[in-house]
Amino acid sequence: MTLQQETQSWTVRDLMKVSIDHLQRHGIDEARLTVELLLSHALQCQRIQLYTRFDQPLTKDELGTFRSLFERRLRHEPVQYIVGSAGFMGMQFRVDPRVLIPRPETETLVEQTMLMCSRRPQKETITLLEIGTGSGNIAISLSKLVRGIQVTSIDANVRSLEVARENAEIHQVTDRVALHAISVFGPLAGLLKQKFDLLVSNPPYVSAEEWDHLAPEVREHEPRGAISDAKDGLEFYRRIGSVAGEVLRHGGQVLVEIGFGQSESVQEIFKDAGLTEISSANDLQGIPRVLTAKYP
Repeated sequence: MTLQQETQSWTVRDLMKVSIDHLQRHGIDEARLTVELLLSHALQCQRIQLYTRFDQPLTKDELGTFRSLFERRLRHEPVQYIVGSAGFMGMQFRVDPRVLIPRPETETLVEQTMLMCSRRPQKETITLLEIGTGSGNIAISLSKLVRGIQVTSIDANVRSLEVARENAEIHQVTDRVALHAISVFGPLAGLLKQKFDLLVSNPPYVSAEEWDHLAPEVREHEPRGAISDAKDGLEFYRRIGSVAGEVLRHGGQVLVEIGFGQSESVQEIFKDAGLTEISSANDLQGIPRVLTAKYP
């Protein structure tokens, strides 16, 4: 039984079983979740509804739509790009090849930032600068989850800012998230015209050497500039350390996501930049994932 049998009447149950088996044989991760996402997208229903419609036959058009989506996944296109959205912090964000797909480990950065905000003295507004906004998932999540926060997000990629603006409108936070086409490697203080309480970033930290070893889903489909600095993976941390004094108030804090094995190197960079009280937090897999530091 294969998906090529166009004359066969396929029920949701049979199609799911065959499709999951096919993906597993081709080494595609999370085969069941992938099929659920693609099939619910093709049928325009919620994932949970698939299990209440097990014996429902698909129409010819529905089967054709699913097959098209399924073949894209077999070519290693990320399922989030295929369905046009990704989950993050319990919310859905529009994504496409203009932006990096939000990762679960980045939720650690948001959680640590929320914790940092809860420890700050009560004041009318917390001001936060995000470097590299991508889809806007970090900025928008924080604007929804932290009371009294005002986020300024910068990104050199104007195409990714288009997606971030769409997401800000969807989540109705355009009054709390300001998006600007500014490169962190250019002048900042004169363009931003204010100092911030927090600087947060999930920068491109994959090195040029590591890039060739990434999964084809990442290497062939996601924007390289959002993942790798095309150098040693530390270029953005050096820049963040050097501009912290320009953009932060005294006592302001830096929070950055880091890659596997980068903790010691980034801590040294921040120490050399004059930042203090440097510490790390692990993600759910016990890997050091977020570094925090203070501008004295």
